[in-house]
Amino acid sequence: MDNQSSVSEFLLLEFSEIRVLQLLNFFLFLLLYLAILMGNLLIISAIIFDKHLHTPMYYFLINLAMQDLGSVSTIIPKSMANSFMSTRYISYSGCVVQVFFFVFFVGSDFFLLTVMAYDRYVAICHPLQYEMLMNRQACAHMAASVWVTGLLYSVLHTSGTFATPFCSNIVNQFYCEIPHLLQLSCSNSYLPEVGVLVFCAIIELGCFVFIVWTYVLIFATILRMPSVQGRQKAFSTCLPHLIVFSIFIFTGWFAYLRPPSNSPSDLDLALTVIYTFVPPMLNPIIYSMRNKEIKVALSKLLVWVCSSNKTSFLL
Repeated sequence: MDNQSSVSEFLLLEFSEIRVLQLLNFFLFLLLYLAILMGNLLIISAIIFDKHLHTPMYYFLINLAMQDLGSVSTIIPKSMANSFMSTRYISYSGCVVQVFFFVFFVGSDFFLLTVMAYDRYVAICHPLQYEMLMNRQACAHMAASVWVTGLLYSVLHTSGTFATPFCSNIVNQFYCEIPHLLQLSCSNSYLPEVGVLVFCAIIELGCFVFIVWTYVLIFATILRMPSVQGRQKAFSTCLPHLIVFSIFIFTGWFAYLRPPSNSPSDLDLALTVIYTFVPPMLNPIIYSMRNKEIKVALSKLLVWVCSSNKTSFLL
C-alpha cells in the first residue's frame, strides 16, 4: 500500500480461528459489556431519581459513569460483532471514529478522576470550606474543563495518528489502538504522534502525583480521626479508588508507551483488556455500590419501578 488513501479498511486481531472459541469470546464480552452497562446505568438513574444525591460527589459520579459507558461502547460492540460474524474488518472511517471517541472518553475519565480526588480531599481535609470551594458553579466549571480537555486530547491524538500514511492494514489488537496503528506507518512521519504520547504521559504523571499526594493528605487526616469506625470507613472508600486508578494508569502507560510487538502478543492483549474493561466495571462498585446512600436510592428506584409497572398492569 503506497499511501494512506489506499487503506479503505483495517483487519483487527482475531481472538481465535476456531468458531467455538469465537462464539465463546462473543458471549464473554457480551456478559462483561452488559455488566458494565447495567452497573453504570443504575448509578446514573439512582442519582437522577434521588434529589438527596444532587451533591458535587454524585454529580461527578454521573459524569464518570457516562465516560465509562462511552469508552466501552466505542470499542466492545465492534469486537463482539466481528467475533459473532467471524470477520476482522473495520472501515477506515470506523477506525478513525474508534480512536477519536475512545481517547475522548478515556482522557476525560482520567482528568475527572483527578478532579474527584480533589473533591474527596476538600471534603475530608477541609470540611468547613467544602460548600464554598465545591459550589455548583465550581463543579460545573470543573466538569466542563474535563470534557473540553478530553476533546482536545482526542483531536490531537486522532489527527496525529491518521496524518501518517499506512503501509499495512493488519492491526494486532482487537480495536484500533494507537501504538499498533503507528506501527503500520510507512515512514518516520509517525514520530510527532509518539512525541504527543510522551507529552501526554508526562501530563498524566503530574495528575497521578497530584492524586497520590491528595490521598496522602487524606490518609493523614483519617489517621487523626478519633472514631475507629470512621477511619475504617474512610480507608475502605479511599484505598479501592487509588488501587483501581493505579491499575488504569499503569496498564494504559505500559500499553501505549512500550514498543508494540510485530506479531500478536498475549501481553498486549491482556493489558488492553485490563485497562478497557476493569475500571468501567469496578468504578460503579467501588464508588457507588458500596455506598449506603446509593443503595438506599437504588431501593427507592426499584420500589418506584415495581409500583409503576403494577399500576400500569392494573390499568
